[in-house]
Amino acid sequence: MITTTEIHDIKTATGLMRTTLYRPDTKGQFATIIFYSEIFQQTAPIVRSAAILAGHGFVVLVPEVFHELNPIGTVLAYDDVGKDKGNADKWAKPLEQHDSDTQALVDFARAQSFCSDKVGAMGVCIGGHLAYRAALNPDISGAFCLYPTDIHSNTLPCKEGNDSLARTGSIKGELVMVFGKQDPHVTKEGRKLIYQKLEQVNANFTWLEVNAQHAFMRDEGERFDAALALQMYLQAVAFFHRVLN
Repeated sequence: MITTTEIHDIKTATGLMRTTLYRPDTKGQFATIIFYSEIFQQTAPIVRSAAILAGHGFVVLVPEVFHELNPIGTVLAYDDVGKDKGNADKWAKPLEQHDSDTQALVDFARAQSFCSDKVGAMGVCIGGHLAYRAALNPDISGAFCLYPTDIHSNTLPCKEGNDSLARTGSIKGELVMVFGKQDPHVTKEGRKLIYQKLEQVNANFTWLEVNAQHAFMRDEGERFDAALALQMYLQAVAFFHRVLN
């Protein structure tokens, strides 16, 4: 499908959140995927990922995940300065604010004439964590989480007992969890901890571990694995067509 792009500034509990919307350029109603970016926000690789998903028949919302902490339109570079700033932002924003962002995105999607009432979540890196976190919201039917960071380590700020791993039992939608075995950010021990928690609460999930490094989906830089990325896009599209349509 040919796609079209729109910009929306969505009201949240913590201020306006610039969100880029990608959707099929045709009449009809489509399920929504909230696509959470890396710490760098909406970089060129994130734009391309969103366009790919939209081209398969979805409305895709890409929010600025750190909208409270940056001027509207901020995109960080893939360098040490950008990495340091992005990491500082992720350690500064409480998970509870991400929760209210997710609700605002769900409410926005359901108010659009071209959106069905079905909403899913997908993300990479911290965005994978935010997709997992979004699945705590009963309006999220499924989440596709690519190398999600900080779930196992509980290193993102939140109220005591409200970290994402501890809240796993509240997830009702279906999950797909994808990890690279060579990813230093989520060690074998960390992956085992998440898996055991999902098993403990009898979650509905698919678990994939692939021979890849962190950020293998990012089509810039030396860690990009084009073959694996293509597989993940195909699996994500099939997953969302099943759980959302």
